[in-house]
Amino acid sequence: MGCPMTKILGRLFLVLVVLLIVLIYLCFPYVSRMTDRWLERDLEVRSQIIFGSIHDDMKEALAAGDGDRIRKLFQNIAQDGHLFAIGFCDRQGALSYRSANFPSNFLCGDNQGLANNPLFIPQKNAGNKLLIAKFPLLDMGKSVGTLIIINDLGYTAQHYQDVYKIVFGFLLAVCLVAVLATLLIAYMTLRGWLRTVRILLQTKNVEIADRHKIPSELKPLVLDLYRLLRRRSQNRQSTNPTRNLWTAPSLQHFLETELPKEEIIIVSNREPYVHNEESGNIILQTPAGGLVSALEPVMRACKGTWIAHGSGSADKSMVDSRDHLAVPPENPSYTLRRVWLSEEEEAGYYHGFANEGLWPLCHMVFTRPVFREENWRQYQAVNRKFADAVVAEAKSKSPIILVQDYHFALLPALIHERLPGAIVATFWHIPWPNAEAFSICPFREEILKGLLGSDILGFHTQFHCNNFFDTVDRFLECRIDRERTTATRSGHTSLVRPYPISIEWLPPAVASLPPAAACRENVIKKLQLPQKLKLGVGVERFDYTKGIVDRFQAIARFFRQNPSWIGKFSFIQVAAPTRSNLPRYREIQEETIKLVETINEEFGRDTWKPIILIIAHYNQPSVFELFRAADFCIVSSLHDGMNLVAKEFVAAREDERSVLILSTFAGASEELLEALIVNPHDTKGMADSIYRALHMSAEEQEQRMRLLRRIVRDHNVYWWAGKMLRDVARTRKSSAISAATNSQGKYGNIISLQAAQSTLKKFLQNVSIRKNA
Repeated sequence: MGCPMTKILGRLFLVLVVLLIVLIYLCFPYVSRMTDRWLERDLEVRSQIIFGSIHDDMKEALAAGDGDRIRKLFQNIAQDGHLFAIGFCDRQGALSYRSANFPSNFLCGDNQGLANNPLFIPQKNAGNKLLIAKFPLLDMGKSVGTLIIINDLGYTAQHYQDVYKIVFGFLLAVCLVAVLATLLIAYMTLRGWLRTVRILLQTKNVEIADRHKIPSELKPLVLDLYRLLRRRSQNRQSTNPTRNLWTAPSLQHFLETELPKEEIIIVSNREPYVHNEESGNIILQTPAGGLVSALEPVMRACKGTWIAHGSGSADKSMVDSRDHLAVPPENPSYTLRRVWLSEEEEAGYYHGFANEGLWPLCHMVFTRPVFREENWRQYQAVNRKFADAVVAEAKSKSPIILVQDYHFALLPALIHERLPGAIVATFWHIPWPNAEAFSICPFREEILKGLLGSDILGFHTQFHCNNFFDTVDRFLECRIDRERTTATRSGHTSLVRPYPISIEWLPPAVASLPPAAACRENVIKKLQLPQKLKLGVGVERFDYTKGIVDRFQAIARFFRQNPSWIGKFSFIQVAAPTRSNLPRYREIQEETIKLVETINEEFGRDTWKPIILIIAHYNQPSVFELFRAADFCIVSSLHDGMNLVAKEFVAAREDERSVLILSTFAGASEELLEALIVNPHDTKGMADSIYRALHMSAEEQEQRMRLLRRIVRDHNVYWWAGKMLRDVARTRKSSAISAATNSQGKYGNIISLQAAQSTLKKFLQNVSIRKNA
């Protein structure tokens, strides 16, 4: 047992012993009174037995006037050591008969009130503690006198001292055993807790420790320690003059230094810019979603090529003959290559396999994944089509290819086959389930083999990496090195690591907005709301994984618990329609609309609604304006990879006000610890968090938001990209070293062979010379 634990247990032992002494001291009077009462009850029973044994003899002797018989009877009974004396008082109250020790000053008194019941009276006489028992003696229902039996309590108490000793000895033994058992349990518990805390704190990053596996009694302590360690680390970093914030220029500098003249290609399903035709006009739109908002600024810094599905109705009219488009339109810095899919391909690959199969499979939200053979064939075909596009766009045999998300699980292996010199880094933007859940997929081996074609495979958290290793270990013949976080199959090694994705700091849409007060005025005016109304906000796609229904149920619970807030607070929900052709998405949209109508009908007033539901695509400036206007924001994902809405909300709050209510099942909760972390399935807990957010002081809001903003600022999207590209650079250099080593080995063998041939030739020449000689 270590010294610190010994001190803790020693103090605990002293405290328990003191408490034991105090307990015995406090309990002693009670135990004493209880024992005395037991003694009195025992003597009362003895007296009743004596009275019963002489009752008939007394009546006969009194009827016959035989005084000698009564005195002899009393003399025999008085020989009992517990009995002090015995006597008889007649009907007139005179003491007629008594034993030798009967007190001379005893007065019979009025015994008429005894009726048929005995009377027991504790009394002191000449220093003796006595118990006087009076029994009415009846003949034919009429009283003939009272039998007085006097017991010596003092004499009997001496015999009960042993009982006291036994009782207190037993109590002391029980208490000591309890103390020792408590110390043993405390020792084992503390030892287990310290081991758990030590393991968790030895991890290199907070994200490595799975929060859901931390014991509930230790979770507050561990999370507080993480906060303190992280703040200490941040303070050290902030005072380090050599530390620079990751920005677009610093990312460009890193690429020029570590990956000079490297070709970078990003592959994703969703494109960063969409052209749609509306009323004869071509409208440029930026799609909603975390992937685009995260990758677009990185691509501007990398100046490469982005390959994506051209989904807009006017996309074809905006590209050149090679399906290329220079973007962003206002200041082109990279190339967008659009890939065209038929309706059948889009239905099978995107809506079918990707979003009816892989999406619900990876999100634990109790929606059954659907896998169809025809969808799988389309998924394979589209992955091959994108592989063709990558090969066509590659200007060299060794480009750096960043494959994005679950739409292209087969693409890394397809690229590796055709461009073996390329470095393929795949990032999985959604959670990776445990092996048991992933076993549902009938094409699991093909998906795993496809992903292991990556040189680098990234997830948001270490927990997802661990799940991936477990899945590979279960379904493939593969060598896994968890210490080095690698998986090797068929001679190819994939580095599997967590890269928590983030957003640009600060987003351009934030910089162009007015202050928070002006944004609030604009939102109030646009939605025609009362000036002093408190505002909550939520912004997401209409997806069943986002917990919108659970959020609204919590708001209804809040109003039922706090009716005084009716008319004083409204929640603005912006929900962008998505995948509306899939039944589950249509169902969640219809369910949400009905629930909002029900809640508004229950709590709403003529000019006020508790929930304002806006079903529309909001551009970034409008979203950030809402964020700045809100008193709090709810991100209640039922299961999510990261959820960048939480980080966008934090980035929007330059005034360092407002509160973030964040689901524990969103990856962002691993970093944004100063948010109010909630379980979206706990309606009451969510309602309580809303109450806390509305009542939080400005000082606490500022303290929390300042720390949140520091995390998002330091761990921005350039930091995320730099972290991944740093591993790409290492992989590139490692590959170059391996190639050089192999080359040297090959030429070394040739040289060795030439040397051997030369030596053999010289040997034969010497032999020939000697023979001739």
